[in-house]
Amino acid sequence: MHKKRSTVLYILELVFIVLSAFLVGYLLNYSQTGSFQTTNGILFKTNVVPYLITALILTLLYLGVYGLFNRFFYATAVFYIFFAIYVVANKLKVIYRSEPVLPSDLSFLSNAKAMLSMISGKIILLVVVVILLVVTACVILEKIFSKELLRFNIVTRVILVGLAIFSIAGFYNVNKEGSVINKVMTKAGYSNFTPNISMTATTNGPLLTFLGNMHIDIMDQPSGYSKTTMDNLVTKYRNVADNINEDRPNDNLSKQTLIFVLSESFADPSREPNIKISQEAAPKIMNIKQENTSGLMLSSGYGGGTANMEYMTFTGLAYNQFSKSLQSPYTQLVTKQDKPVNIVNSFNKSAAIHPYHGNFYDRQAVYPKFGFQTFRNIDTTGDLALKYTDTIGNNPYVSDEASYKNTLWQVNQTKGGQFISLVTMQNHMPYNVMYDDNQFTVTNGKAAEIPLQVGNYAKSINFTDNSTQEFLDKLDTINKPITVVWYGDHLPGLYAKNSMQKYNVVQHETDYFVYSNKYAIDHGYGTKKLTDSTEVTDPNGFIPLALKQMQQQVTPYYALLTKVQEEIPAMAKNSVGKNENLYVNDKGKQVSTKDLTKSQKRLLHDYKLVQYDLTVGKSYSKSAINKK
Repeated sequence: MHKKRSTVLYILELVFIVLSAFLVGYLLNYSQTGSFQTTNGILFKTNVVPYLITALILTLLYLGVYGLFNRFFYATAVFYIFFAIYVVANKLKVIYRSEPVLPSDLSFLSNAKAMLSMISGKIILLVVVVILLVVTACVILEKIFSKELLRFNIVTRVILVGLAIFSIAGFYNVNKEGSVINKVMTKAGYSNFTPNISMTATTNGPLLTFLGNMHIDIMDQPSGYSKTTMDNLVTKYRNVADNINEDRPNDNLSKQTLIFVLSESFADPSREPNIKISQEAAPKIMNIKQENTSGLMLSSGYGGGTANMEYMTFTGLAYNQFSKSLQSPYTQLVTKQDKPVNIVNSFNKSAAIHPYHGNFYDRQAVYPKFGFQTFRNIDTTGDLALKYTDTIGNNPYVSDEASYKNTLWQVNQTKGGQFISLVTMQNHMPYNVMYDDNQFTVTNGKAAEIPLQVGNYAKSINFTDNSTQEFLDKLDTINKPITVVWYGDHLPGLYAKNSMQKYNVVQHETDYFVYSNKYAIDHGYGTKKLTDSTEVTDPNGFIPLALKQMQQQVTPYYALLTKVQEEIPAMAKNSVGKNENLYVNDKGKQVSTKDLTKSQKRLLHDYKLVQYDLTVGKSYSKSAINKK
């Protein structure tokens, strides 16, 4: 009788494990779609097999944890707690950035405290309470039923753990065409060749998408790639550079000061559909844009992706031309490179300033790779400590005013030129109540999940508006040539109710301007307002725009970037639709690659060849392409 009872319990345990796997698989998919109807349609109609595979993997993982602990309720606690956190994290990332959790996000675990500060306290409290309840319940249940539940011998435990590891490791080459796992998964309905990572996660599920992105292919090799081809391209663009340089009087870039200012989450809310605010949030910046070189920047991110925009501005390389599995060039590419070609190397002196933790996106490792001589952040001390760290109201982040003061201090550290990168933090999420006496109210908040947060955001960028004008005014009093490239990296993740399918372009457009101080303009080192090919650009177009603004001669590489910026529509990695790349012309309209002329396609192919060569290729051109 006892044996029969034990057998029933063992069967119930296994049934519970399998049902748990299906439940967690369902919740993961729901965290991606945000709709029970959509989730049901995907899992039970159009993508049944990927759901079954997900459930199988989750079952093996559950059994692997069971084998590891050899205690059913302990394994249950670990399984449910881990995937509860996964579900919540995936849901939050979809809300704020419209993409799933990916392996590249694991780098943020090194700064978990800072990450938690960006999440609502209520959510954190709820998760902690649930974890405590689950752990308590499982410990009590294990003590009560421990002797009657299934236990494994050492051989079985090793097998179960091994199967769990294999269920994950087996996906290493899932996106490599011709591999066994690729053939099996393709027949099962898995696909990683959809235009964007969010669509991939919606159809395959977040777990399979995560596993499918463990192995990174940096970039596919363009056709015709060889040493001869690259030598010819260097010669070709040296000739282009010679033509450009005939009209550029300055060949002393390192004697000028160039400042890149990434203004966190800045994008004029008045352009956002279905949002109206009681008054203009950034009138001074809009006026600066009218009087100086300016336009809209096409971002490859929404609600996040700051470091990816940084990467493009420093290197001039296009994020959308990399493989879809490359989600973070900083952490997945630059950390493995040796002296990558970038704008920092064109200066004898350079400094980076970011008033937040230095290990986000591995900046503390990436910046030295780029050639930055100093990097000041809130973790640095002594001579490298930030000089100003003031905040405003209840906003926990260093204010833009303080960030600009740090930049001005850096400008004055040398009589000559230098390159300075400032990445601000003031307008970073979350947008809870941060300031007293907020004069900004939302009169139409149909696009927003929480309209009040849009008002808080408007107040915050109004502070940016004032401090930016003051910053430029102070630069005008300095007697040396200074040019500023100022841009918002992406929209804030506040407009979740707007359809990304319908508003794809506008929700990826931020503001930018290029400003030369009074001394630069008066002494032939700057331009007031360029108007050719400035309406819509991309982050990889900022180097050639800055050099044109500074009337600075170019290398073959920068000649190529100049041609790309002037002749090819602004480009970004697409987030919706059937095209992998988002191309937007100077009228703000989306175009496809088939709309490009033969000349544009040839130029784009040259660009891809150079990008491949400088990142994962043989570096045939590296020693010559960025030298005059």
